[in-house]
Amino acid sequence: MDREPDEVLVEGLRRGDGAAFRQLVVKYQRPLYNAAYRVLGREEDARDITQVVFLRIAERLDGYDPRYKFFSWVYRIALNESLNLLRRAGREEPLEEDADEMAAPERSEPESQLASAQVSQEVQRALMQMRFADRTVLTLRHFSECSYEEMAEILEVKVETVKSRLFEARGRLRSLLKHMVTA
Repeated sequence: MDREPDEVLVEGLRRGDGAAFRQLVVKYQRPLYNAAYRVLGREEDARDITQVVFLRIAERLDGYDPRYKFFSWVYRIALNESLNLLRRAGREEPLEEDADEMAAPERSEPESQLASAQVSQEVQRALMQMRFADRTVLTLRHFSECSYEEMAEILEVKVETVKSRLFEARGRLRSLLKHMVTA
């Protein structure tokens, strides 16, 4: 089965097509994991949330409205499950000191790779010091590369609200990272 559009895969899943479900897992596993990791800051939590999201997809597929993008629906589930995990663990504002090295683009010099990994770690630490809402909008826009419209759909708010929240979150992140800017 080639890379089918989400609509085709969802219809296949509704008919009980296991191959369609596997293709959705392959397509969305990494983006959902990355989003959960950026919000939660822990690999094992991000893996757990990713698995839970796919269980929820199977359980709640009848609740999916095909007028909206499937990606927005599953992303919303991932954010909700991440927030639920934070609440259950009593750490809505977690601080993760040992942020794992983020995947750096392939470069020829080890120094460049180390510098890139260090920047990623600093960004992750700063994100983990921020409120859930700030981490969410920053993750959607900059790590998942969602459009403002997609973000509005996922967050169930107006586009103008997304832009405002993003502007404010960027300012707070900038303040947390100001020590990284060299004069």
